[in-house]
Amino acid sequence: MESGSSAHDEIFADRFRAFVSYSHADAKVARRLHRKIENYRLPARITDGLETAGGGLASRRLGKIFRDREDLPAAQDLSEAVKDALSRSEALIVLCSPDAQASPWVAQEISLFRSLHPERPVLAALVRGEPEEAFPAALSEGAEPLAADLRKEGDGWRLGFLKIVAGIAGVPLDALVQRDATRRIRRVMAVTGGALIALLAMIGMTVFALQSRNEAQHQQAEAEGLVEYMLTDLRTELKGVGRLDVMTKVNERAMDYYEDQGDLSEMPAESLERRARILHAMGEDDEKRGGLHRALEKFSEAHRVTEALLQRDPENPDRVFGHAQSEYWVGYIAYLLKDWGTTEIHWQQYKLLADQLIKKDSANLGWLREAGYADGNLCTLALQREDKRTNPIETCMSALKSIEQVSEGYSNDTQSQIDLANRFAFMGDAFGAIGQSTKATVWYRRQDDLLSKVLKQEPKNMTVLDALTRSKMTLSEALEKNGQFKEAQNLNRQALSLAYQIVSKDPDNKRWDIWLSRIKELENKLHK
Repeated sequence: MESGSSAHDEIFADRFRAFVSYSHADAKVARRLHRKIENYRLPARITDGLETAGGGLASRRLGKIFRDREDLPAAQDLSEAVKDALSRSEALIVLCSPDAQASPWVAQEISLFRSLHPERPVLAALVRGEPEEAFPAALSEGAEPLAADLRKEGDGWRLGFLKIVAGIAGVPLDALVQRDATRRIRRVMAVTGGALIALLAMIGMTVFALQSRNEAQHQQAEAEGLVEYMLTDLRTELKGVGRLDVMTKVNERAMDYYEDQGDLSEMPAESLERRARILHAMGEDDEKRGGLHRALEKFSEAHRVTEALLQRDPENPDRVFGHAQSEYWVGYIAYLLKDWGTTEIHWQQYKLLADQLIKKDSANLGWLREAGYADGNLCTLALQREDKRTNPIETCMSALKSIEQVSEGYSNDTQSQIDLANRFAFMGDAFGAIGQSTKATVWYRRQDDLLSKVLKQEPKNMTVLDALTRSKMTLSEALEKNGQFKEAQNLNRQALSLAYQIVSKDPDNKRWDIWLSRIKELENKLHK
């Protein structure tokens, strides 16, 4: 939520415009509604002279919305935090469904809100089921609640949402509906301009309908292009400056776009695959923050979609590539959870799909990179579980050869250089695993030398800084084991300086916290 821009926002910053009450089963709808309400801006002509319950002039934004379900304790009563939020909320929104009707928490929240604020609005939003099986009994104990039907067969999402906004803001629904219609018309007119007006004058409403359809297609193409930019260039730039928080907002906005499209089954395959890539990005950001189970939910949903798309068009390389990414990410979370069996299943599938891409086009450096990644995953797995059936040197060397070819083809590509340095590190790990510490150190030095050169070219790139921090950490640990304490101490100090630098950019990045802890631990050990 953006910080308030008026004096009123500062005075009443401790109030919530509304409290959303819902059951676990409706959490996805609650999150979506929460974001939509907080991002919604009332028309200026409606807010002019309008006062809030606090007595000050209204802002065009509705204000903060309270939504809390996951943090409720396993107790018989509401938490103090929830009671406090209810006492400071100007309205109550109840998401009604059969699960909400059966929820004791929802019933308690309704009863407490009405006892605290009998005069304030209660807004019932029907999301699933029929009213008699969805409305909690507590809703009938006081004044009749204002109702919105978000179901497709009811008001639908757009009109139902505007009803909720009108109820919160205390403004006429007609004014919001008119504003919404006007905004959509302006969007069309801004693109078509004078040509659309000329067509209307010349051939009437029939051609206007055709033009509107074409414009909708044009706008969809523009929106899809913007989402593609978010997933590629923009995401790369944001990763380069270490801003996970901004990436989260970008991903949420992109996901909102697809949710607004309605029935996913009617979307083109390219749009569904792009949505799966957003889920991959959101899952990756969750993992970096330490939310492994949240990440797994997103990766599993993407896996379900990409698997269906591949079954529909098994010879399409884009579908093969899309599902390969899902296989990797689901396997990666299993790897972090040390579920080696599940990891192997998904990473072997990833390798099969990567090999399939190579068969389709052996000259494609992008597909060759995937093959290198796939071999690298199996190298990593073999090292972690100390699998005696697999020679880690052979597997890691196979991955290195593929990535070396890619690096030669993409000589000016930063990511290719990072990938190559990463393979050097795993060669070091492989030799270390069989007791050849001297050879292991040679490979770690190659990694550190390469990344140091890349950093000189891009000194502010957080991805490079992250990789170099880990490189110096790993090399200093290897040197310490070999008894080369002075050099180990020098390198570890460099790693510590880099670690503080990256952690300061994004304190929520749990992975960077782990690097910093390891480096501090070695620092203490070297000074004993």
